[in-house]
Amino acid sequence: MDSLVIFASGTGTNAAAIIAWTKEQNRVLPAGRQVHVSLIVSNNPQAGVLEIAKREHIPFLIIDKHTIHEALLIEQLQSYNPALIVLAGFMWKIPPGIVHAFTNRIINIHPSLLPAYGGKGMYGHHVHTAVLAAGDQESGITIHYVNEAYDEGNVILQAHCPVHTTDSADTLAQRIHQLEHFYYPRTIEYLLGRK
Repeated sequence: MDSLVIFASGTGTNAAAIIAWTKEQNRVLPAGRQVHVSLIVSNNPQAGVLEIAKREHIPFLIIDKHTIHEALLIEQLQSYNPALIVLAGFMWKIPPGIVHAFTNRIINIHPSLLPAYGGKGMYGHHVHTAVLAAGDQESGITIHYVNEAYDEGNVILQAHCPVHTTDSADTLAQRIHQLEHFYYPRTIEYLLGRK
């Protein structure tokens, strides 16, 4: 059984896409093999992703940056034996202890073609606004391993989309979300297939 742990801070659209993919996979995988989201972790007690967790009967954990006990969190995560920890719109930098405890098992999705528009404070609409302000003709997504620095882990996959002269941050975001929801589950499938 391949266990996934999802870290998310917002509405959870990528988490929902991954959960839907696991259900589809469990219909086609060989008997005895199963992929499931075993835990959702959020730093936001109001996050929409928690409603998804409740609806899907997935355990969830709410963590607080000011009171987090890193060693205890690592122990809790290890109890789920995750094949991958999947960051899906998680707004914190992952502490080094967690990165080291799960080396090459934590992945993130970023809404630009890294290294462009990466780093602290570059997420969501901040990225799309910067892309438009620069007059770029292309944007996209990057799926990468997580290391100790923001958005600097080894790239696993990049997917591109055009930027139109009529785009707003919202219309570009819609195109980026389509890429995310298509490629993130498939990248997870690829990585699990290599294990």
